[in-house]
Amino acid sequence: MTVTVFIDGAVGTTGLDIRERLGARDDLTVATLAEDRRKDAAARAEALNDADIAILCLPDDAAREAIALIRNARTRVIDASTAHRVAEGWTYGFAELEPDQAARIAAARFVANPGCYPTAFLGLVRPLVRAGLIPSDWPLSFNAVSGYSGGGKGMIAEFEEGGTDTAFRPYAMGVAHKHLPEMRAHAGLEQPPIFAPAVARLLRGMLGEVPLPLAHLPGKPTLANVETVLHEAYADTPLVTVAPGDVAAIAIEEHAGTDAMTLRVCGNAETGQLRLVATLDNLGKGAGGAAVQNLNIMAGLDPLAGLVLPPKE
Repeated sequence: MTVTVFIDGAVGTTGLDIRERLGARDDLTVATLAEDRRKDAAARAEALNDADIAILCLPDDAAREAIALIRNARTRVIDASTAHRVAEGWTYGFAELEPDQAARIAAARFVANPGCYPTAFLGLVRPLVRAGLIPSDWPLSFNAVSGYSGGGKGMIAEFEEGGTDTAFRPYAMGVAHKHLPEMRAHAGLEQPPIFAPAVARLLRGMLGEVPLPLAHLPGKPTLANVETVLHEAYADTPLVTVAPGDVAAIAIEEHAGTDAMTLRVCGNAETGQLRLVATLDNLGKGAGGAAVQNLNIMAGLDPLAGLVLPPKE
């Protein structure tokens, strides 16, 4: 018996990506609504309640509305919006976040898909906080650049139809961003990081960086200590890799078109300063790829089905 999946909001960037990924699979039946019915509450309610798993690719308020339309105890949900990422009763859908996170996702009814920026930040920081190398009250900063597809159809049109000729645009200059609550909560921090996001003139790709003054941390960990913790955290994770800090290999486009994420520890052992760097695809491991991974885990299917791994060297 195949799993019935309803994608609510399969017209946005993430929804279209997920729909394309699932369309060719024979272990799933994918349901969507025609354009003239997708804003009809009765039609949405019927589709949501008929689904084994619903994937919400909607604005926050519409995602909350969709949950209210589910009137059975059977339909399971993956929400790609920001609405439920720190909400009670929801499991965070970053399968590699904790040693038992995939098991939590497998057992969950409600799963909140992570944001693309938090995926990079948490991938770098959470193992180090868990191991005690970074204190929970440490003042962290996170600098990150995304491809313009992360801004949805409006930003894609702006960059591709002559609305802007900028190569690099910082934003959230008021040091406020909707991703900060999940960064703080799921990293186990007492305060959110200073987050400095930017968009670059490329469709897909992401690079995030966390600088750390190791010499000033309470335990004065070394670069080797940090590398060991990250290697141990991701030793058995095919999508997340810890690679050498080779400057020549670090590129924002490194994983564009794939669902992988690479973490690197770069730094100066003499000064005790380092730069933690993550590369991923903002639409892959940072969005649609994570949703498909969570769907696979929840449905008891091959966790890597429908995902794209980078070619082996």
